Amino acid sequence: PVTGGERVPVGVLADQIEAQSQTTKQRIGKLADLLERSGIDVDDVGRVDKIKVWQGFLKDADGQAQTVDMAGIVLTPHWADGPAWPVIQPARPIKMPPSKVKPAVVDGWERCVVLPDIQVGYFRGPGDELVPTHDEAALAIALAIVRSVRPSLIVLVGDNADFPEFGKYRLSPAYARTTQATIDRLALLCAELRTAAGPECRIVWLAGNHEERLPNYVLDNAVAAFGLRRGGVPESWPVLSMPHLCGFDDHGVEYVPGYPAGSCWINERIRVVHGDKVASGGSTAHKYLATEKTSVIYGHIHRIEYAERTREDHDGPRTMMAASPGCLARTDGAVPSTKGGIDLDGRPVVRHEDWQQGCAVVEYEPGDGRFTYEQVAIRNGWARYRGKEFAA
Repeated sequence: PVTGGERVPVGVLADQIEAQSQTTKQRIGKLADLLERSGIDVDDVGRVDKIKVWQGFLKDADGQAQTVDMAGIVLTPHWADGPAWPVIQPARPIKMPPSKVKPAVVDGWERCVVLPDIQVGYFRGPGDELVPTHDEAALAIALAIVRSVRPSLIVLVGDNADFPEFGKYRLSPAYARTTQATIDRLALLCAELRTAAGPECRIVWLAGNHEERLPNYVLDNAVAAFGLRRGGVPESWPVLSMPHLCGFDDHGVEYVPGYPAGSCWINERIRVVHGDKVASGGSTAHKYLATEKTSVIYGHIHRIEYAERTREDHDGPRTMMAASPGCLARTDGAVPSTKGGIDLDGRPVVRHEDWQQGCAVVEYEPGDGRFTYEQVAIRNGWARYRGKEFAA
């Protein structure tokens, strides 16, 4: 070894290194002692901003000056910047096997599958495990029906994310830190739908009031970030939006924002909305029939409803229908609602809502053509449609 241009014996260098190491250990030990004397727990230290160690003089009991080690430390506690919440990230790209499914068109009639309120979300169980508020069994049935029907169009009516962390109601800790899992599951749902329906099927996702929780939360708490896009990509989705976070473009999913104004026309006689009307006793359908000029399929209420009304027009009678396919969420109180409750740990207690699970299949002629509406009821992970049973 050479230092300063002179050769130093290996043994001498080793002694010097050992002496420096011992000095460092002594100083660290003194710092630890200082923290202990000051009543500071090492676990409370977030970062060490500055350390200064020097030697000073102190008179002993006999008045003689003694050399003593001095130390000064500037610390920042780990809780100074608030709780360490995980940063929400866009879902990772999902690769699915290529699908060769093609839409089934019979005598010019096409098919549409309507998927109502899925309420994807989670709460944390006793072991901190994620427990879904959506019903995976009901969702599996819906995907199986998509594969069987081979539609030209899929419409998700909205409220497919629950987003309790962005809501205006009191939040139980059990529902905290679940947004990332929700985003990841919705991204997987987009991939599953594309695989089940094939590359030619049009998939339309309507924003419901729960999807609108996300932009509303940004507006209320970080307005400067509202509409923020990636640099150099001005035509992209805002980075704090459902399409960007869940990878809609990766799977060809169309997003219709602007609840409650957004809608999707199946043909010129029937359209799908998320809906903003609620009535008791199964009469929400009549509210739509009293105001709509065409037939309508709606969500929001989580109940299965169907009603028709015939009015006379200049060219004769015209019959309209209004229907709600139900929901694909759990109906046992897991979804936070005004009628639900929580236990002393903040987890939902069982309380069966007046909700019904299901989806709908519409066969239609494009343009100003005819259509038929078929309700598919899902009960306990089971359904029967056109003579075929579906079980999760």
